Amino acid sequence: MPTPEREHDLPAERLFFALWPDDALRQQLVRCRDTLASNSNGRPIPAENLHLTLAFLGRTDARQRACVETMVNAIQCPPFELQLNRSGYWPRPRVLWIAPAEMPEALTALAADLHRGAEGCGLRLDARPYRAHITLMRKLTQPAKDTDLQPLNWPVDRFVLVRSSTLPQGVKYEVVREWKLAEK
Repeated sequence: MPTPEREHDLPAERLFFALWPDDALRQQLVRCRDTLASNSNGRPIPAENLHLTLAFLGRTDARQRACVETMVNAIQCPPFELQLNRSGYWPRPRVLWIAPAEMPEALTALAADLHRGAEGCGLRLDARPYRAHITLMRKLTQPAKDTDLQPLNWPVDRFVLVRSSTLPQGVKYEVVREWKLAEK
């Protein structure tokens, strides 16, 4: 652990808060992705990178990271059920995604609390309205086919802080901290 006077020497990290699926849900997401994009070429998101972003912090220095980790300890959010039952395609970034048709109140509140707390730590976050989704594929050559989607049920009982690293072989995500959700 660096001493306080050495913290400024640490490089900034690209961080984000996310819901992180377990292995069983990851496999369901991969099957869903493969079904939806069976007629499209594109770049599938690797199973180990599938997640639902709560708040993207961006480049975060050691002081800011310590602040957001402390801030999170004050957040109280009950566990909730998330039903992923809607898919879509954004043409401009050419992205295939899956999302809840209805946002649970707990998810909206958690994302808002993390956003507010991170801004209180001096981070500048995206001002656009929050749109919960999981990106399944990027750079599709054509929209995914329209198909009936089997709902995927996700009992959410925790969220994580993730470090994003860009490597020659692609993006690598690493969970660096985890918090359990609890009743108020």
